[in-house]
Amino acid sequence: MSALTQATVAGDDHPSEGGSIKTRLRLLSYNIQAGVASVRPHHYFTRSWKHVLPHPSSFDNLDRIGRLASHYDIVAVQEADAGSLRSYYVNQVEYLARRGHFPFWYHQTNRDLGKLAQHSNGLLSRVRPTMISQHRLPGLIPGRGAMMVRYGHHEQPLVLLLVHLALGRRARQRQFDFLGELIADYRHAVVMGDFNCQPQSREMDALLKSTDLCEPEQTLHTYPSWRPYRNIDHILVTPSIHVNNLQVLNHALSDHLPIAVDVRVPKDVRLIAG
Repeated sequence: MSALTQATVAGDDHPSEGGSIKTRLRLLSYNIQAGVASVRPHHYFTRSWKHVLPHPSSFDNLDRIGRLASHYDIVAVQEADAGSLRSYYVNQVEYLARRGHFPFWYHQTNRDLGKLAQHSNGLLSRVRPTMISQHRLPGLIPGRGAMMVRYGHHEQPLVLLLVHLALGRRARQRQFDFLGELIADYRHAVVMGDFNCQPQSREMDALLKSTDLCEPEQTLHTYPSWRPYRNIDHILVTPSIHVNNLQVLNHALSDHLPIAVDVRVPKDVRLIAG
């Protein structure tokens, strides 16, 4: 069964209805570059073959990312491979879920190149989702997607959008418009991922003006990992969600650095730990 429609639970495909109520969450977003780990400028050239051919070091990188992810409740992963030649036909989202002991994981393959590559977004979660849907984002070049995850009470859910947006400004503008429509009716919302643009951009400004999402209070540079000067990875929230300890983590296992935040959600959301 597709990982997008069925929670994959370690040792149990049908979790019990029990579980504790959570109001605090630790969130992490990380573009993992399919385990390639370009952490110096020249790696774009010397390690470019790893985007096509398998390399054992990818598992060392994924193990390190899995250990980092294990300290968080919900993790958004970008640029994962869902199982192709370059990943030894291993679904990297599932691999990270098992290394980080996450009871729920999902992947969304946005660009299917058969045996060569399975470009995907991923979710790792300790909290039981109530619904997951995947969306193809608009753009001239296909292959960008968003994953919409609902948690908690059906009348007051927490909604997460996990995204990896386009490189071009016009395409991003269309994608932001699409995302704004998705979350327009939700009071408790989080949008997290690789936006490929900074908060001061026109398209990001339009998203913030058309939704209740709050403008980031800090400038957090995540790219490139060896000398970050661009803040293009973001975690945005609506006013009902209290933010604490938003930070970039010094874990250079990709060409991006991960971004993390602690949040407190209203009790009426009723999040159930897995």
